[in-house]
Amino acid sequence: MSGEGLLWTGKPNPGKVFHSDDWYMVPFSLLWGGFAIFWESLAAKCGSSFMLLWGIPFIVIGQYMIWGRFLYDAWIKRRTYYAISNRRILLYQAGWKQKNSAVYLEGIPALDKEGTGIGTIWFGQKYPIIAGRGHRTRTWSRFDLSGVPIFADIDNVESVSRLVMDLKERTMAKMTAGHQ
Repeated sequence: MSGEGLLWTGKPNPGKVFHSDDWYMVPFSLLWGGFAIFWESLAAKCGSSFMLLWGIPFIVIGQYMIWGRFLYDAWIKRRTYYAISNRRILLYQAGWKQKNSAVYLEGIPALDKEGTGIGTIWFGQKYPIIAGRGHRTRTWSRFDLSGVPIFADIDNVESVSRLVMDLKERTMAKMTAGHQ
């Protein structure tokens, strides 16, 4: 945009595989997958075609949760780009479809940071993957652009977080001074 300049650009670090959510997602996915396989083995012993067919989607979901989500994240991570300008944070992905997302600095409601060195910044509330009924959740992938914008698995997360907070404070101060 006119008068806008890039101050930082980055990509997710490909070496980062596990995240804080995996403390419960890995055991949950192993239980899910194990039960689905147990179900299928019982259905095969009983000879019930209906039960065998009924179990197939649960096997597929279990396999995705156990290892497929890691493969998908590695694939999309190589196609994800982040930027910070003097006005906005920008996200771009060249996955199955090209997607982009942008948030003006003054539109960032909260900043939530996870990790040191390599980490993740949420530009809004960090929702859980699994929650009770009626509570908002997020997808299994940190690289989904449909929810709260995030910079996932970035190097020097502290300095990037500090840059965004400083830019937001300056932007808000200019807006406040302009209204007086």
